[in-house]
Parts: sequence; C-alpha cells; structure tokens
Amino acid sequence: MSATNPAAEHAHDHDHGQHGHEEGEYVIPRFDSRDLIVREDILARARELAHLITTTEEVSVYQKAEKLIQNHERVQGLIAQIKKKQKELVAFQTTFKNQQMVEKIEKEIEALQDELDAIPIVQQFQQSQTDVNYLLQSIVSVIRDSVAEKLDVEAAQPAEAPENCD
Repeated sequence: MSATNPAAEHAHDHDHGQHGHEEGEYVIPRFDSRDLIVREDILARARELAHLITTTEEVSVYQKAEKLIQNHERVQGLIAQIKKKQKELVAFQTTFKNQQMVEKIEKEIEALQDELDAIPIVQQFQQSQTDVNYLLQSIVSVIRDSVAEKLDVEAAQPAEAPENCD
C-alpha cells in the first residue's frame, strides 16, 4: 500500500472507503499487528539477508565454538551440574523454604559457573555470541535508520496544493 494511494491493492481485508467521514478526508487504516501481512518481496529479501548473515565469519566462529562446547565433556558435565543445582535451589526456595540451604546452593552454583566461565572454549563461545549479537544489532540499526531517514525526507517534501480552494 502506498501512502499516496490508500486504495492500492494489498493482501488484507478491510475497507479503505470514507467510513462516513467528510468528502476528501483521508482515513488511515488501523492494523492489528497480529493481522499484518508483510509483502512477499520484503520477506524474500529478509530471507536473502538472513542467508548472507549465516555466511559471515562471526556466525562461522559461533557455530564452530558451539560444536566444540557440545562435544566437550567437562563443559557438558559442569552445565549438567549447574542445572541440577538450579532445580535443587528452586526446591529449597519454594517447597522446603530453607534459606540456609538456598544460600549454600547459590554459592555452589556460583563456583560451578566460575569454573565453567574459566574454560577457554566457553570464553570463545561467549565472545562469538557477543559478536553475532552485535552484527545483528548493527543490521537492525542500519535498517531502522534508513527507514527513518526515508520517512523524514518524504515528510519534509512540500505538500501538494489542493485542487480547489473553496
């Protein structure tokens, strides 16, 4: 749909008529975000961009680090211990309501987490996550800024003169 042609054909079912408003008044349609249908060409470009992102060095490093972590026995053992301790922690917080045990288990989890964080492959994995997130945030920022700039440029254009001045 184009801002200059509100009746432009598009794939949703609502009326762009005047809805009882005065002649010549433009009615901006309301959309529920759950009902919006994104144009197929935009979705296709988004899929192309996603594919390009998966070919970056940052994503490659992330994938390699993830595989190394999945196959690293010590890392997986520590993760399993942390998960077990977290379940114990919840039980002592909610069911048993034993604050002394809660504090003990929190310290155990912290020690396990410190040990996990000290493993070089975990550090590399965490850094690769940060790098991929930064890449994605940068892309979103470029898109957002480009759209905002385009909207500002269009908004700054002088309005067309009315056809008659009755």
